Amino acid sequence: MDPGPDDDGHIAAILAALDPGEIVEQILITHPHRDHSALASRLSAQTGAPVLAFGRADEGRNPRMAALAAQRPTGGGDGLDTSFAPDRNLADGERISGPDWEVTSLHTPGHLGTHLCFCLGEVLLSGDHVMGWSTSIVAPPDGDMGDYMNSLARLDRPDWQQFLPGHGDPIPHPQRRVQELITHRRAREAQILDALAQAPQTAAQIAHSLYPDLAPNLKPAATRNVLAHLIDLHGKSHVHTDHPLTANNLFHLA
Repeated sequence: MDPGPDDDGHIAAILAALDPGEIVEQILITHPHRDHSALASRLSAQTGAPVLAFGRADEGRNPRMAALAAQRPTGGGDGLDTSFAPDRNLADGERISGPDWEVTSLHTPGHLGTHLCFCLGEVLLSGDHVMGWSTSIVAPPDGDMGDYMNSLARLDRPDWQQFLPGHGDPIPHPQRRVQELITHRRAREAQILDALAQAPQTAAQIAHSLYPDLAPNLKPAATRNVLAHLIDLHGKSHVHTDHPLTANNLFHLA
């Protein structure tokens, strides 16, 4: 799963990890960002294993994000593996199995429209949707905050035993972590509404006030996260803007 970046040392390490007689049967991709999927085609060519994913990098967008992407108003695209093409597209709830294993795909859009988690019994391979060390970036038009929150709600269950994310350590208390992320996002949403109660502002202005000490190279990502909240709030009629949605809109409290 998620063989990683297109790197000679990386593919060598993967193949070296196989015990004698072991083979790669399938290559599963949680989402087509280059740090997860770029090595898939080379690994497939070397092992003969098919690549399975929800779809290409621009698939899985809801109609609102598809419209935004067509206008190219919001930036985004960072890290997208635009050349990625799976051998087979996976549906939500689809079971993938081998002689002695089975996983179920769960479509969890938000970080990316194509994002999948994979359920292995009471263990979830959570990709970039849930990580223990950090929140996930949600950057329109590739990511959608409403979808992200709905996907978190779907995972808010007591029966998970462990999450294995794409980055960082295993998560031993999955529901607690999911609820922490939901609480964090709701608190950020409240801060954005409070900021707009003071005056109409752009996403960049709100991000500057919410993250005053953030390093300059991280400010664009923070601004897109705020924009994701604003677009979600706009869709719920909690905020409005006088022009079609772009990254530079001035937002007003409804």
